[in-house]
Amino acid sequence: EAHCAGPGADLDYVLVDCPPSLGLLTVNAMVATQELLIPIQCEYYALEGLGQLLANVELVRAHLNPALHVSTILLTMYDSRTRLADQVAQEVRSHFGDTVLTTSIPRSVRVSEAPGYGQSVVTYDPGSRGALAYVEAAREIAERGSAVTS
Repeated sequence: EAHCAGPGADLDYVLVDCPPSLGLLTVNAMVATQELLIPIQCEYYALEGLGQLLANVELVRAHLNPALHVSTILLTMYDSRTRLADQVAQEVRSHFGDTVLTTSIPRSVRVSEAPGYGQSVVTYDPGSRGALAYVEAAREIAERGSAVTS
């Protein structure tokens, strides 16, 4: 918090990207924050991983940070051509409701390529489906935040 609230700091969001495990970095991030945005791939094993991650969130909430909660779930690697992606998306939405963003991130070669060039997909190929979806997801998150603080 001290680093984020330094001189002239005017931040609406601070995102800390962590692996979905209960390693030291992830635990420290959960202790230091109040909200979690969980990206979940629209694949079968991601549902199992989500269950494990939520169990870890409960452990951290119970013992280290009672304010911690999942505020947002973002569906990623969504491929509308597969029935599995639709099933996973429906399952997540039915269980988590409004916590799940309306916007989902499509499976995209450009999204996969961008990190190899040290860039975000929005910088690498701003007009790509993946970049446009991430911009829309960011807009949706910002609108949710302004609705909460208004």
